[in-house]
Amino acid sequence: MTAAEFTLELFSRVDAALSDVSKHPLAHLHPSEVVTIGILQALRGDGGRAFYRWLKKELGHLFPRLPERTRLFRLLAKHASLTRRFLAQPTFFGVCDTYGIELIHPIREGRSPDQIGGKGKSNHRWYVGVKCFLMLNNMGQIVEIIAGSARLHDTIFHCVIENVEDEMIVLADQGFHAKAGNPKNLKICKRGRWNERMVVETVNSLLTTVLKLKKLSNRTSHSLRARLNYVAAAFNLCTAWTGEVKLSLIDFAL
Repeated sequence: MTAAEFTLELFSRVDAALSDVSKHPLAHLHPSEVVTIGILQALRGDGGRAFYRWLKKELGHLFPRLPERTRLFRLLAKHASLTRRFLAQPTFFGVCDTYGIELIHPIREGRSPDQIGGKGKSNHRWYVGVKCFLMLNNMGQIVEIIAGSARLHDTIFHCVIENVEDEMIVLADQGFHAKAGNPKNLKICKRGRWNERMVVETVNSLLTTVLKLKKLSNRTSHSLRARLNYVAAAFNLCTAWTGEVKLSLIDFAL
């Protein structure tokens, strides 16, 4: 399947999910087109400039009214909330974990007063960026994705876990344990127990190797949230492409 053929099939699926969203009379792109472009960037894993060059070169004939680069990325951020429709449904058991995303080199920490994120440790190394919280259902699809400063403790995400208290029991490692008490639906798993949690390691590996999520170039919290929303939509759509969930993205690497 060529990139153009894949894009057409992807657009048809996105448009079916957003059939009730209308296009503004003065807009050059339909919201379904904008969301499709955002998902393509998530699959490419490129920064803004590199992705825009690729999009114009390879798929310019599919988007003849493509706006200039900065306007396009403002549109992507504006329409990112529509990707919430592609989040997976909770199941009886689920898994959560945090994933470190580097935004700048540690030596550049504090150089800008507008810097987002902070310094933290992921995989036994220091980084400056954000801590991405992932909550998955029992098939490994993303139910919720949200980010906070790398300085924050994992327990800051307890409020997200409590949102599915009536729907899902969430398995987590000991980093989510709080002395003040845990959510009723949070199950802290000791090392070597509850191997069902290993599905999150598979997901983290796909996010790193295929979607290149470990390092991003976003400089505002608004654009970062949008990028994560498109990543979740891309992951859920592609892993369930055939109707059956399969945790593999190699066929969708653009």
